[in-house]
Amino acid sequence: MARAGRGPRTFADRVEAGRALAAQLGGYAGRDDVLVLGLPRGGVPVAGEIAAVLDVPLDVLVVRKLGVPKQAELAMGAIAGVAGGVELIRNLGVLRRSRVTEDDFDEVYRREVAELRRRERAYRDGRPAAPIRGHTVVLVDDGLATGSTMRAAAAAARGQGPARLVVAVPVAAAATCHALRREVDDVICIWTPEPFYAVGQAYRDFAPTSDDEVRRVLAGAPRRE
Repeated sequence: MARAGRGPRTFADRVEAGRALAAQLGGYAGRDDVLVLGLPRGGVPVAGEIAAVLDVPLDVLVVRKLGVPKQAELAMGAIAGVAGGVELIRNLGVLRRSRVTEDDFDEVYRREVAELRRRERAYRDGRPAAPIRGHTVVLVDDGLATGSTMRAAAAAARGQGPARLVVAVPVAAAATCHALRREVDDVICIWTPEPFYAVGQAYRDFAPTSDDEVRRVLAGAPRRE
């Protein structure tokens, strides 16, 4: 069952948000069947704190938003990389309203797949992905607006046969949390502000997360071999 609070609640930064989420996930602490997956870039510092507090392994699930040409912040879909493949989610409503051609969509798709692969190589530094099958997987981002990237991540993870799939975020649009309930086993969100403007409204420090920061968080976290 989805759990969400209406706040108001703001966080100093992503680390504080991760600690707040970890407090909601105490039932998973210390379990050898639990894996936390952070969505880069901003979800990884949040996930890193959760994994550290719960003392469970951390890995990354690389997801890329497919932005509408000339409106890159508007997601017409998303892709996620897992087990050597790519999971695609299309935002049909945005595609209809934006009248994006198939050629334009394919161009954005190819570009983002290349970037997804680059990030997988950079973040893992040659390490294999942590196994998902049979485990309880907690998917973490720093917040959800349309939810396209999280839906792609959930679909990719679900295809690997987890025992249970949980989404945990500090802030999200209420409608997005509601929609995700149909796709995962549990949704945990601390704050669903009304009105919802953007993920950044929940943070006093919402500076972009760098590739180097993602690598540092992953390098310092325990992994399941």
